[in-house]
Amino acid sequence: MATPHIQAEVGAFADTVLLPGDPLRAKFIAETYLTDVTQVNAVRNMLGFTGYYKGKRVSVMGTGMGIPSCALYATELVTHFGVKQLIRVGSCGTVQDDIALGNIVIAMGASTDSKTNRMRFAGHDFAALADFSLLNQVVTTAQQHAIPIRVGNVFSSDLFYTPEPDMFDVIKRMGVLGIEMEAAGLYGVASFYGAKALTLLTVSDHITQDLHASAEARQKSFKQMIELALESV
Repeated sequence: MATPHIQAEVGAFADTVLLPGDPLRAKFIAETYLTDVTQVNAVRNMLGFTGYYKGKRVSVMGTGMGIPSCALYATELVTHFGVKQLIRVGSCGTVQDDIALGNIVIAMGASTDSKTNRMRFAGHDFAALADFSLLNQVVTTAQQHAIPIRVGNVFSSDLFYTPEPDMFDVIKRMGVLGIEMEAAGLYGVASFYGAKALTLLTVSDHITQDLHASAEARQKSFKQMIELALESV
């Protein structure tokens, strides 16, 4: 049944949904990689599609930016449409000297300054972790295709324009690989409702070195990440 944010019928979504933040990237993924594609959502222009990748039924849908938006769509996909696996495919920044633009980061865990997971966990700290089976699938696929990846912790920030720039020094010291805005919330939703979740990120910005990928470079590197996700599922 439809929700206030997803106007689709039960069964419209596959068991596995790729979740880019940008709905236009969802459209790009559907048109570029999937066959027999059907658009299943357009509410608020948060585009969603279902099709097939090499015979496997897969959906893709935008989530918007930030934990509240991502958590809203993830919750409705799991609780109303029976989605079992949620795979975020997005971008991140980094402050680590040994990580470059275009590198792929897999979020094994996600730290955060958001309170959302504490609200789900009786006010206590919650270890927001990826599903191991999904993580293992992606790592194995990357090794089979000789795709270099980094696996570790990321930081999900509530604010894109932070008032605490000193936090970057802490993030670097603690070995956090990437900085983004959704993974911790996605992992919290998945844990709360018994689904599986994983986050794949392409490094688009090096914050401390003031380096930023061009539109062409983003497109090329994002395609490798998307193909890794699709081949894995």
